[in-house]
Amino acid sequence: MTEPGGEHSSVNRAGEDLEKTNPTEAKAKAPILAGKERKGLFGVTGSGDTSGFGGLRRQVALPGGSAKPYGSWFDGATERLEGLVGDQALEKVVVDRGELTLHVRRERLVEVAQHLRDDEALRFEFCSGVSGVHYPNETGRELHAVYHLLSITHNRRIRLEVSVPDTDPHIPSIVSVYPANDWHERETWDFFGIIFDGHPALTRIQMPDDWPGHPQRKDYPLGGIDVEYKGAVIPPPDTRRSYN
Repeated sequence: MTEPGGEHSSVNRAGEDLEKTNPTEAKAKAPILAGKERKGLFGVTGSGDTSGFGGLRRQVALPGGSAKPYGSWFDGATERLEGLVGDQALEKVVVDRGELTLHVRRERLVEVAQHLRDDEALRFEFCSGVSGVHYPNETGRELHAVYHLLSITHNRRIRLEVSVPDTDPHIPSIVSVYPANDWHERETWDFFGIIFDGHPALTRIQMPDDWPGHPQRKDYPLGGIDVEYKGAVIPPPDTRRSYN
């Protein structure tokens, strides 16, 4: 079994590949530090960690871009898409743990989604939704929208990812291509503050309309109120034990 951060980790594999690329390619392929160093396994401080994992240190990082050939059906699908939209529509292609992720420039997202759905060689007919991710340490690309697509025709899955700065959190809506994304985009706006331009009714879906902020961002305070459930009281998050 490969240990996290070991010699066969995706982060180290990407690091080895950097030696074979020019500086521009190396920047695109470099692992992205997604957060601060994690210490221990449960985030316990001050009381002693008796789990045996107290000495664990791990830098949270995302895999960088991958080099061709990608393997499997990934090469044919990406080449077909690039032939339809050009190679400038994609920022990078990431193949990690047997999964294909296309990082798409936001201004080309609707066009890319349209071709992925309609082209007979691709036929990703179903989008299961969009979710948000917040990486405060990734300056200029703090907010990510992640879309999971399924091709029922070819039995394939692909992931699209769009990154925007938190100072300009605008991404085009793809409800015109995948209508079922309607409520998913509303939820991502509600929890992360990503604004989906062109959405038919971008309003909060779970939090009250007058709720301040977006509660799943990592810079959102954990304070809260007691919740009563069948006679038991659950304390607010900022008074609970930290589990990293």
